Amino acid sequence: MRIVRVHLHVPGQAAAPVYRTLSDFSRYPVLSDSVRNVVVTEVSDDVTVSSWEVTFRAGLLRWTEEDRFDREALTITFTQIDGDIELFDGSWQVTAAEGGTAVTFVARLDMGIPSLADALEPIAARALIDNTVSIVDGLMGGAQLVSSDIAAPVGSPA
Repeated sequence: MRIVRVHLHVPGQAAAPVYRTLSDFSRYPVLSDSVRNVVVTEVSDDVTVSSWEVTFRAGLLRWTEEDRFDREALTITFTQIDGDIELFDGSWQVTAAEGGTAVTFVARLDMGIPSLADALEPIAARALIDNTVSIVDGLMGGAQLVSSDIAAPVGSPA
């Protein structure tokens, strides 16, 4: 398992509009080459179910996730409920920052193939970082990567 963290800065934009834009998953395929398709299949006031197709290496990863929106806290949490990956969950957090807005993405990722975890998971985690930066920059225009890291929790393969 890997934990991915991405911190971005969106200059000159307020937090609430950034959050609303980030919450519009239907725009992701238009703005990121790696996101092939997103279909929102269930919608309520604060929960959706969305199905994703994302390019990974020479193929596609597919999954369905439940997305929970907290508009007051400006957070989105997601949990994979079905798909190609063993475990994929995490959150988006949007906060006001000096000169704009901070966007933090955190995800847990486990490809579910222990014998290949050391080879596949760092590649998948790096792709997730690249895709996150591409998506936020595409949605907001001018987003800047502040920092990113990939961690393996204690007791899991490094």
